[in-house]
Amino acid sequence: MTLRTAPPFRADHVGSLLRPPDLLDARSRRASGEIDAEALREVEDAAIRDVVALQAASGIRTATDGEFRRTSWHMDFIYQLGGIDSTDEKLAVHFKNAGGDLDFESAALSVHDKVSLTDTIFGDAFGFLQGVVAEGQTPKLTIPSPNMVHYRGGRAAIDEKVYPDLQPFWADLTAAYAEEVRRLGDLGCTYLQLDDTSLAYLNDPEQRAMVSAQGGDPDHLHEQYVANVNAAIAGRPEGMQVTTHMCRGNFRSSWAAEGGYDFVAEVLFSQLDVDGFFLEYDDERSGGFEPLRFVPEGKQVVLGLITTKSGELEDKDAVKKRIDEAAQYVPLEQLCLSPQCGFSSTVEGNVLSVEEEKAKLALIVEIADEVWGGQ
Repeated sequence: MTLRTAPPFRADHVGSLLRPPDLLDARSRRASGEIDAEALREVEDAAIRDVVALQAASGIRTATDGEFRRTSWHMDFIYQLGGIDSTDEKLAVHFKNAGGDLDFESAALSVHDKVSLTDTIFGDAFGFLQGVVAEGQTPKLTIPSPNMVHYRGGRAAIDEKVYPDLQPFWADLTAAYAEEVRRLGDLGCTYLQLDDTSLAYLNDPEQRAMVSAQGGDPDHLHEQYVANVNAAIAGRPEGMQVTTHMCRGNFRSSWAAEGGYDFVAEVLFSQLDVDGFFLEYDDERSGGFEPLRFVPEGKQVVLGLITTKSGELEDKDAVKKRIDEAAQYVPLEQLCLSPQCGFSSTVEGNVLSVEEEKAKLALIVEIADEVWGGQ
């Protein structure tokens, strides 16, 4: 089996990692005014050095900063786009888990002016990561897809005086993203991931009903979303690999949507111009592998078969069997392995320990070596 020298790698991971207690404590003290921003950054820097070493020790070639400088995987980025601010309103998100239900409130957003890019978002964070990776590690930056600006609030979150029609909004939004991608390329980023829950959520009939209630078009919204991502990455520099991660929600070991990738699969896999798809496949709510039949030659599918929602370690042979099942629809050469999602999409993290996190990363490497050969 061919060694993959470009990401996504045979053994890979999504991005976020469990925050250590000293970082959580420093964040709390910063929020209360006990320490300043510089003191918090020193704690973040030390924690990121440690978590990069953790990834190297596991054998994973991808290195992220664990998203340690963020409160959430997406809003910390979105609020830095020009023309977008948080509001006093709250968005209610209903999550489910093995033990029952969990309701979560997050700050809403308002598009109150033309969307633009001023500073390079996460540019400093990526520069620091570049400086601490070990030889053989590839630094990966994860950012939310442009679609995340629209999905939760819909048309109501976008000022009609600024954007009476949505097409100029999409154009400005994707232009801002395209400039961000260009600048990240100038910084030396060769592995960029656009995280996008919306394209997975739209497979769930309940989520499509929500879109309809907002006045949107649930039957064709995924087509617009695919076009948005393509516009954002069309000018990516040569040598930059771009992936997307699509899950159904990840908050304190809970999820928000269910259903396979069937509804969006044909458009998603045949038209989205990324190099790889990180897909959630850790349990029955993720559906079957049949939608993978639409994946074209030359695209990688990273099978998220290892759950981050619990600390129980998967059976190696069972994971291998599922890889074989997926290979009935897309060639084994185009497959890779990862956790189904991040370990800590928000600062709270999922319900497992750092030792369990490390064991799962090591298991991914072990299985990948046995399935595809030493990586």
